[in-house]
Amino acid sequence: MATAELKLTKNQRLVLDLLCASEAPMSAYSILDQLRTEGLRAPLQVYRALDKLIGLGAVHRLESMNAFVACAHPACHSVEMVGFAICESCGKALEFADTDVAEFLSRWATANGFVAKSTSIEIKGTCSSCQSNPECCSGAEGKTTA
Repeated sequence: MATAELKLTKNQRLVLDLLCASEAPMSAYSILDQLRTEGLRAPLQVYRALDKLIGLGAVHRLESMNAFVACAHPACHSVEMVGFAICESCGKALEFADTDVAEFLSRWATANGFVAKSTSIEIKGTCSSCQSNPECCSGAEGKTTA
């Protein structure tokens, strides 16, 4: 479903638009800081908007970072598995959905008597842009230090 087709409240639309424009995952407090001028005043307003957007499939939560990204692949919801490759240099999160991976994990769970509630994969490393031009990402917010 395209984001323009979603029936959203003002706060939900503000949060979604900000995440869609963001180059990297954002924490709820970063979202709040950037939307204060739009009338959002309390973390609860952001968390309510995020909960609804996650429920609609328009936003994903990155567990390891406690951060949020707009869904880049509407078809990922038909796979029931979404993954992210997270660059530790620039902070970008590339979304992917793969039926082969989802089927493998489902077979493993069945074979081991495990009932999976949800599946999320997060791969951390360095994106191709940062590999080819390390200087471009040296001051990035998501950069890890040695």
